[in-house]
Amino acid sequence: MLITSRDTGRWVVPKGNAIRGLAPHEAAAVEAWEEAGLTGAVCPTPLGRYRYLKRRRLGVPRERTVALYPYLVLAQAEDWPERHQRVTRWHDLGRAAAAVDEPGLKLLITGFRAPPAYAFGTRVLPAMRTRMGSRVPMLGWFQSLMPKQGRFFDQFEAHAATLTAGADALARLLHGQGDAGAHIAEIVRQEHLADDVTRDVLQDVRRVFVTPFDRSAIIALVGVMDDAIDQMNSFATAITLYEVHEFAAPMRDMAGIIVEAARVTAEAVPLLRSLAGNAARINELTARLIEIEGHADHIHDEGVKALFRQASDGETMRFIIGRELYNSLERIVDRFEDVANEIQGLVIDHA
Repeated sequence: MLITSRDTGRWVVPKGNAIRGLAPHEAAAVEAWEEAGLTGAVCPTPLGRYRYLKRRRLGVPRERTVALYPYLVLAQAEDWPERHQRVTRWHDLGRAAAAVDEPGLKLLITGFRAPPAYAFGTRVLPAMRTRMGSRVPMLGWFQSLMPKQGRFFDQFEAHAATLTAGADALARLLHGQGDAGAHIAEIVRQEHLADDVTRDVLQDVRRVFVTPFDRSAIIALVGVMDDAIDQMNSFATAITLYEVHEFAAPMRDMAGIIVEAARVTAEAVPLLRSLAGNAARINELTARLIEIEGHADHIHDEGVKALFRQASDGETMRFIIGRELYNSLERIVDRFEDVANEIQGLVIDHA
C-alpha cells in the first residue's frame, strides 16, 4: 500500500512520527489507519530501517530515520481521517519499489516476499499425488525402475502454505476480524492438510531411492514445520475450551510475529531447491526468524508480568488461563525457530 505525501505528492508508505505512550510498531499501525484506513496485525520487529531527507514546501529538508514494519492488512475502511488528503493505491512489489524515491525504501521493498497463495495446499497437493504412470501404465512401470528424488520440495512448499494460511487465520482471530468460529475451523483445516503433507513426506522417505538431503534431515524439517501448525491448532483449541473472546495487546503482537515467521518460512523453503546458490539469502531469512523469536520471548514475559499484577486483585483464574495462552503462542514461535535451525543445518551440510 502506497500513499501520496501531502507535501510533495510523491509515493510513500504510510508513516509518521513516534507517538507518546505507544510502542513504535503501535504508532506505525495508527499511521496506517489514519493515512490509509488499514487495520490488521503488525509485527513488532521491524524489517529494517532507511534514511531520507524529509522535504518541505518551505524550509530546509531534514534527515529522518524510518523503521519499516511488516503489516498483515485484514481490512481497509470505507472512510478514514486523511482519506481526502492523499491518494492511496495497492501496488505489486516490483511497481511499489519503482514508485518510491528513497533508495533505502526501494531495497526493503525489493527484498520483501509475499507469502504464497493459500490455495496452494488445496490445489497443488492433489496434483502432487497424480502420477504420469496412472495415465500411461507402461511409463509408470518404467519409472518404477528408475532412481527417484521424490516430491520433497513440492511437499515442503505445500506445508509452508498451510503455515501462512494458519497464521493468517490466527491473526484474524486475535484481532477480532470476522467470525471467530470460522477462523478456528480454518486453523483446524490447515492442520489437517499439513498432516496429509507430513504423511506423504514420511512415505516418500521410505519409498524413494534417492533423496535430495539426508533422510533424517528431511524428517526433522517437516516435523518441526508440522509442530508449528499443531501449536496453532492447540491455541485454537484452548480458546475454544476456555471461551476466550478478547485478547490483550501483547497477544496480538505475538500474532503479528507468527504471521511474519510464517511468511519468512514460506520464502525460505523454495530456496532449498538450490542451496548453494541461495545460501546467503537463506542465512538472512533464518537470522530473521531467530531475531523475531527473541522479540516474542520478551513480549511473552511482559504479558505474563502484566497478568500477574492483575492477579493480585483476585483474578487468579484469569491469570492461569492467560498464562497458558501466552505459553501456547510462545511455543508456536519457538517451532519457527526450530525450522530456522533445521534449514541452517541443511545449508551447513550441503551448500
